[in-house]
Amino acid sequence: MRTVDIIEAKRDGRALTKEEIDFFVKGYTADEIPDYQAAALAMAILFRGMNKDEIAYLTDAMMHSGDTIDLSAIKGIKVDKHSTGGVGDKTSLVLGPLVSACGAKLAKMSGRGLGHTGGTLDKMESVPGMRIGLSEKEFVDQVNRIGISIIGQTAKIDPADKKLYALRDVTGTVESIPLIASSIMSKKLASGSDAILLDVKFGSGAFMKNIDSARELAKTMVEIGDSLHRDTRAILTDMDEPLGRAVGNSLEVKEAIATLKGEGPEDLVELVKRAGGIMLSQAKVASSVEEGEKIILKAIDDRSGFEKLCALFEAQGGDVSYIRDPSKFPLASHIEEIRAKKGGYVERIDSFGIGVAAMKLGAGRAKMTDTIDMAAGIILCKKVGDKVKEGEVLAYAHTNKTDVEEVYKEISDSFIVCKEKVPAHTVVHEYIAK
Repeated sequence: MRTVDIIEAKRDGRALTKEEIDFFVKGYTADEIPDYQAAALAMAILFRGMNKDEIAYLTDAMMHSGDTIDLSAIKGIKVDKHSTGGVGDKTSLVLGPLVSACGAKLAKMSGRGLGHTGGTLDKMESVPGMRIGLSEKEFVDQVNRIGISIIGQTAKIDPADKKLYALRDVTGTVESIPLIASSIMSKKLASGSDAILLDVKFGSGAFMKNIDSARELAKTMVEIGDSLHRDTRAILTDMDEPLGRAVGNSLEVKEAIATLKGEGPEDLVELVKRAGGIMLSQAKVASSVEEGEKIILKAIDDRSGFEKLCALFEAQGGDVSYIRDPSKFPLASHIEEIRAKKGGYVERIDSFGIGVAAMKLGAGRAKMTDTIDMAAGIILCKKVGDKVKEGEVLAYAHTNKTDVEEVYKEISDSFIVCKEKVPAHTVVHEYIAK
């Protein structure tokens, strides 16, 4: 079998066999197939696409290109959740403790932030002492003991995806739905959970810019999970404005804490209620999504979700006093008021603009080697649909940097104010299951 024959087959629109895909993934992972041939195949896939079987074969081959996590020692159904990335997305820090407090087992591997999107691991590490690098045994033991663990992905999981992801980024093939879907699902399936909920975001602050492309990606990933015998479901959620009011690591942790105490923003509460209801039905804790939603809201009301968050941080070495007393998180040295230039109603908040501005203030990374300022970020005082007066505060910019006047202007420009009243955004638009 020759790589060039596989490239030509896909170039000409033929479906690849399992053997051809296995040959390519194995050879590329082992450095036996050069980048230029992998790039050619990726471009052929971008233009010609893949059918359901091909995508399943690719996902399976990538999943088995390295280690897979065996969670069979964890009692009960293991649930996991994955977000395609957004601005202000602290959902895992609220949703994970809630579903665990309600009786599900959450064994989650998360990632770091890059560019305008934040990462769960970075947010967790804003708490002093927090460990995200547990061994597989520690990971399994902790989930058995307290029902939850959130850690970083080990270097040996899905090495094929690491190589292909980096290659796609520099060869103009990032947008391919089959390559996006197999990338996400190979990592999730290698992580060993029985059930997966996918939060597929769309809008200015999301990778998928419109709901149609988000729906196509979600359906493709649900089909992959089903073909590989995992209960996989998806929700399509709005990222045309940031989620919640806090953007930035310790700021988002504080908002997660407030939400678990019953003081969270409406859009974040709505998202975790809906997602949590689905996950509890997947875990067989609830007989329906609607029953699951009621159980989730009870876990907010009785603060059992908050106590589970404390247990999570304590178990992984974090200083839990920061969770119980969020005023211990250090504030940035500069907190700038961003004021409205005119009165009216907030028509739009550009999520991408807010995310990039937060990164420039120090809250994110332009490249993976950059250091994050945990105190930096943005607090939104207004959301879409809110009335605003001229001169009223739209947001607070938190930073330890100086000479960032241009960034303050970018934050101001991200708020579009109109004369007519507009409705608040709906957060969860669709629910996709087999």
